[in-house]
Amino acid sequence: MTHKYLLLALLALSISCKTEQKEKTLQKEIKKPNVVLIFTDDQGYRDVGVFGADDIATPNLDRMAGEGVKLTSFYSAQAVCSASRAGILTGCYPNRIGIHNAMMPNSTIGLHPTETTIAEMLKENGYATAIHGKWHLGDHPDFLPTKNGFDEWFGIPYSNDMWPLHPQQGPIFNFGPLPLYQNEMVIDTLTDQSQLTTQITEHSVDFINRNKEKPFFLYVPHPQPHVPLFVSDKFKGKSNRGLYGDVIMEIDWSVGQIMNALEENGLTDNTLIIFTSDNGPWLAYGNHAGSALPYREGKGTAWEGGQREPFIAKYPNGLKAGKTIDTPVMAIDMLPTIAEITGSELPDKIIDGKNVWHVLTGEAKESPQEAYFFYYRVNELFGVRYDKWKLYFPHRYRTMSGQEPGKDGLPGEYRMVGLEEIELYDLEADESETKNVASENPEIVEKIKQLADDMRSRLGDSLNDVEGTEIRESGKVL
Repeated sequence: MTHKYLLLALLALSISCKTEQKEKTLQKEIKKPNVVLIFTDDQGYRDVGVFGADDIATPNLDRMAGEGVKLTSFYSAQAVCSASRAGILTGCYPNRIGIHNAMMPNSTIGLHPTETTIAEMLKENGYATAIHGKWHLGDHPDFLPTKNGFDEWFGIPYSNDMWPLHPQQGPIFNFGPLPLYQNEMVIDTLTDQSQLTTQITEHSVDFINRNKEKPFFLYVPHPQPHVPLFVSDKFKGKSNRGLYGDVIMEIDWSVGQIMNALEENGLTDNTLIIFTSDNGPWLAYGNHAGSALPYREGKGTAWEGGQREPFIAKYPNGLKAGKTIDTPVMAIDMLPTIAEITGSELPDKIIDGKNVWHVLTGEAKESPQEAYFFYYRVNELFGVRYDKWKLYFPHRYRTMSGQEPGKDGLPGEYRMVGLEEIELYDLEADESETKNVASENPEIVEKIKQLADDMRSRLGDSLNDVEGTEIRESGKVL
C-alpha cells in the first residue's frame, strides 16, 4: 500500500513539474517583445556601409542589416531636429501637434503633455522605458522625458551645438554651457563631448542588464554626428573620411555594444531593434557633414537628401533576415507598428502613422499610406510622395550647390533658391531628381494636388494661407 501511495505521489509530482515547466515555456513564448530605437542626428543616407559608404567601416550595422531588413525608401517625419523627433515618438506629422523646426534652449514650448509618445504607450502596457541621448522636445521641467513616459534619462536637452562654439565665430548660441541631465537633474556641464557617445552607450547597456526580466523600450537618440563633432580616442583617426567618419565608426561600435548586451542576456530573438536618423546631412559644414548621395540636397529641405534616411530593423522572432524593402515608409509609422507587435493600445487622439508591420515582413508590397506629405518651417507643405512619384509645390529652399562648403567645423553659406512651378519626379527612374516630368504626367499631378488639398484642409499650409481643422497646440510654458 505504501508503495502505491509513493508511486501516486511521484506521479503527481511529475505531472506538477511538467505543468509548471509547460507554463514557464508558454510564458517565455508569449513574452512581449523588447523595443530598441537608435536614432542618430544629421546622418546622411550614404553614411552606412550597406547604404553605400565605402570609406567608413560600419561592421555592426552591416551585420544588423544582414540579420534583419533594410528599407531603401524610409523618410524622416521632417528635415530638422525637434520636428523629426516629435514625429517618430508620437506617430503624428509634427505640424499636427504644433512642433516646428528646432527648439532653442529656454524654449517656451514643448511636446504637449496630452500627446502620447511610444514610451507612454508601452509604459501603459507594462514596459520599462528609458531614453539615453538627446531629447530636444522642450527643456522646461514640464516637458522633459520623465514627463513623457520615460522612467529614466541620461543625456542632453537639445542639440550639442547650442552653446558658444568657436572663438572666431563668437557666441552664436549664447546659452551658457551644455547641460548633461540624469533624469530631471543637471549633473554636469559639457564643453568636451568626446566621451558622450561612450557614456550614452554604457547607460543603454546598463538599462538592458537591469531590465532583462521584463519587457522594455530603450530609445537611444545619439547627439552625433551633429556638429560640433566629437569622438573618443578609441576611434580618433580610424576612418577614411576624417573626423566625421570616426564619429560614425563610434556610433557603429555603440550599436554593436547594444546588440552584444541583448545577446548576452538572451534577448536577441525577442527584441525589435531599429536604427535610423532624424534627417539628412547638414551640408553647410562640408567635411564635417555626411553624405546623402545619390539623393538631392540635405537637412532643412524636402528633397530626397533631406528626409530619406538609412533604416535597418532586426527582430529574429518576426522578421526574415537579409531582406531589402523598397516600399516607402515614414517615421510616423513606427508608433502604430510597435503597437501592433507589442499588443499596445493606440493613442486616443488622431495620429497620422499607419501600421507597416506587413511591409516589414514582406507580406505586403504596398504601403498602407496613400501618400506621404513633406512639411517644413512653419507648416509649409513643400511636397508629396505618391507611389513612385514625388511632387514639389512652389517654395523657397536652401542649397549649397555652387557655394563654398564649410570646413573643419565652420559652416559655409547657403544660397536660397525659389521653386517657381510645380515639379514632378519619377523616383524609380530618376532617384537624384534631375528631370522634371510634370508636363508629361498631368493626371499624376492632378491626383497629387487633390491629395494635397485634402491634407491642407486638415493640417493647413502656410504657403497657401490655409489653416487646418485638425491641428493641435504644442505645450506652452505658462
